[in-house]
Amino acid sequence: MSEPNLQTYRHDQVGQVGVLLINLGTPDAPTRGAVRRYLKEFLWDPRVVEVPRPIWWLVLNGVILNTRPSRSAKAYSKVWTAEGSPLLTVSQKQRDVLAAVIAERFGSDVPVALGMRYGNPSIPAALAQLRDANVRRVLVLPLYPQYSATTTASTFDAIAAEMLRWRWIPELRFINHYHDEPAYIGALAESVQRHRAEFGDAERLLMSFHGIPEEYFHKGDPYYCECQKTGRLLAESLGLGAQDWQISFQSRLGPKQWLQPYTDHTLEALAREGVRSIQVICPGFSADCLETLEEVAMENREIFLDAGGERYEYIPCLNDDPAHIAMLAGLVDQHTQGWGPDLEEPAQVQRRALALGAHR
Repeated sequence: MSEPNLQTYRHDQVGQVGVLLINLGTPDAPTRGAVRRYLKEFLWDPRVVEVPRPIWWLVLNGVILNTRPSRSAKAYSKVWTAEGSPLLTVSQKQRDVLAAVIAERFGSDVPVALGMRYGNPSIPAALAQLRDANVRRVLVLPLYPQYSATTTASTFDAIAAEMLRWRWIPELRFINHYHDEPAYIGALAESVQRHRAEFGDAERLLMSFHGIPEEYFHKGDPYYCECQKTGRLLAESLGLGAQDWQISFQSRLGPKQWLQPYTDHTLEALAREGVRSIQVICPGFSADCLETLEEVAMENREIFLDAGGERYEYIPCLNDDPAHIAMLAGLVDQHTQGWGPDLEEPAQVQRRALALGAHR
């Protein structure tokens, strides 16, 4: 094991509360090499692919990492901006705006660090940033509304692995999900209403969630059920009838059966059944990324129109929308209850420590 991370302890410092904001991650560039590094880290995670390691090593290194990076790099290049990866730039805005809202709401600065489960900025780097700000109580906020072992639990694994290297670990609280938070549902409904006020209604609202292998659901992963609840609550909030909306799942990988119905198949079927206009929202993504901007907004649009559809509209993720950030700030408030500042003055603590023989 490597040398544990060291933290210089000072008796005159007040331990702070901090927030660790986490999303999935992104390559450093839309190039084959950068995408290959990212996919290698992502797809090697045993939470993501539950296949015996020797077998999966051969498949991953012998097939996938030799074929998929070039194709994915082309997809990333379609959505890459002058600022860089959409997911990273949006996540950085979320971090900055959330910190400002928290400071205004609570009357004091609360350090907010951004870490990506895969790629950069890494979770260890974000934790180090909080440690350097003397954060002793960390609220972990994964930006995954619905819990899944593939995302939320994997985040916990990464934090636990990093803590193995720390001698003095902070207090940790972990937000597992917020799929049915009223403010989250309200922010989603507001985004749909705002879109429809500008572009008009559509015959159908399709809620497309990221998929997971169906066997994970049968093993006890609650993700499918939480997606269903999010969809139902959003439809109720919008006052939609049973024929006005439905749920689908996207972004499957490999030959296994994933959660169904599949988004691309659903769009093709709806167009062939005579649905001429559709609006698609992705309530499982907190920030726009490759899967929403390239797969849903571009590829799936072509599928629907080629099958006979006439009007296809993608409703963007909540990103740094004020209602979304206010909801996240509310989660921080809710989950940091009782985590007030140290009551003693730092100078008093230092004097007592020096009297007991401390060096400083």
